[in-house]
Amino acid sequence: MPPETDTRRIALISDIHGNLPALEAVLAAIGEQEVDAIWCLGDLVGYGAQPNECVELTARSAELCLIGNHDLVVIDRLDITDFSQNAAVAAQWTKEELSADAREYLERLAPADEGRAIGLFHGSPRDAVWEYVLSSMAADDCIDAMDARVGAVGHSHVALSFWRKGDAPTAGAQSEAGTELDLSGDRWLVNPGSVGQPRDGDPRASWLVVDLASWRAEWHRVEYDIDRAAAAIREAGLPKQLADRLYYGQ
Repeated sequence: MPPETDTRRIALISDIHGNLPALEAVLAAIGEQEVDAIWCLGDLVGYGAQPNECVELTARSAELCLIGNHDLVVIDRLDITDFSQNAAVAAQWTKEELSADAREYLERLAPADEGRAIGLFHGSPRDAVWEYVLSSMAADDCIDAMDARVGAVGHSHVALSFWRKGDAPTAGAQSEAGTELDLSGDRWLVNPGSVGQPRDGDPRASWLVVDLASWRAEWHRVEYDIDRAAAAIREAGLPKQLADRLYYGQ
């Protein structure tokens, strides 16, 4: 089992997707909290129109960062034909725009880190790149697959928590802004939601703070300049749906 000896307060962020205004707003809000470190669960690029800026800012701000599937495709480690049409268009554009420094940073990252007090995965403990954990059934199998008592995943863009208490079936719920949970017992799988493209009906940027001393978790949301992010997408010539969806959290 990974050690549970880290006693810091950690801000977990994920799925930035080239949305610089959202990332800036989240980092400013995190700066107002008593947080010791930022850990990012991947997908710094894809969909949004400011990939280099997001990679640079994440590299400066996050103590730890994973790589996600959208990051992997722009550094030629995944086949672009595995992506939906709009995602593939954005990935191809991002590949052409990606700076050498951003590419070098992404190439150093891995999709999972199981050496921390919390197991960290972009997708899931079973498939760190591709699996979406959106149901209690999937979460149950993922909890079985991880060594850590508590795990964190991204990828789905939905703020969620799943838990297994003793021999009871694994249960789960969407985590609204302000949701606080006690993770000190039992087994858990949590998702901080998305910074740059939430898909849970709330367009505000999402993140999660976990206190590793008390094992308390709290989900946060912050408004950001969606007009600015959407305008950058349109000006880059990317599919307009990628701009429109930001207003609806879908």
